[in-house]
Amino acid sequence: MNPSPNTLLQTQGLNAWYGAAQILFDVSLHVGRGEVVALMGRNGAGKSTTLKAIMGLMPKRSGAVRFLNHDISHAEPYQVARLGLGFVPEDRRVFSELTVLENLSVGRQAPRHFPDGTPAPYWTHEKLFKLFPNLGEMQDRAGGRMSGGEQQMLTVARTLMGNPLLVLLDEPSEGVAPVIVEQMADMILALKAEGVSILLSEQNLHFAQWVSDRAYVLEKGQIRHEAAMAALVEDDEIRRNYLSV
Repeated sequence: MNPSPNTLLQTQGLNAWYGAAQILFDVSLHVGRGEVVALMGRNGAGKSTTLKAIMGLMPKRSGAVRFLNHDISHAEPYQVARLGLGFVPEDRRVFSELTVLENLSVGRQAPRHFPDGTPAPYWTHEKLFKLFPNLGEMQDRAGGRMSGGEQQMLTVARTLMGNPLLVLLDEPSEGVAPVIVEQMADMILALKAEGVSILLSEQNLHFAQWVSDRAYVLEKGQIRHEAAMAALVEDDEIRRNYLSV
């Protein structure tokens, strides 16, 4: 599938290393405006590394990464974030001594516009508390006193305070209660409805099917398959060979 004029993010021949060990091999993908794209694969396939490489968090990488027609192949993470690319890490990284409100305030950035001039969604505390009612009930609670699922919601909400045009979302359903998984799915669909794009890494096929338009399947740091999510779900051979489901 070729990128469209509405493409916000594109990688071409992306490679990444941890020390001398190469983890990604010529990863090429694209994400369009208002699109949810899943990176699928077994544990260790390179899903999280792909997100980190896009965000500039890998110490060594090569290949091309473009966001909003900006070449971010050699940009620092803070420069990427200022352009409107949000990142929700798997390990959450909330500020444990800060309250929910203080964590959210740390992530605040100015309003943004899409390339065609359309205003992007503008996130406030009040709007986020409607999206995540649990957070609204614990505004003064320290991040370190929250459950893993609550911290996951807080990390997503803090990222949204940056008013991103596209969010890199790492393993949103892993290790959290089913009720939190459902809220995460609702959140992704709500973002999509407002035109925000999401590239998520995910092992849970049911969750990915719930929210995603397309999928790339990774194995050993290489893209082995690309398809519409509905087609992937129906492809028993790909599921068996690369997803173990």
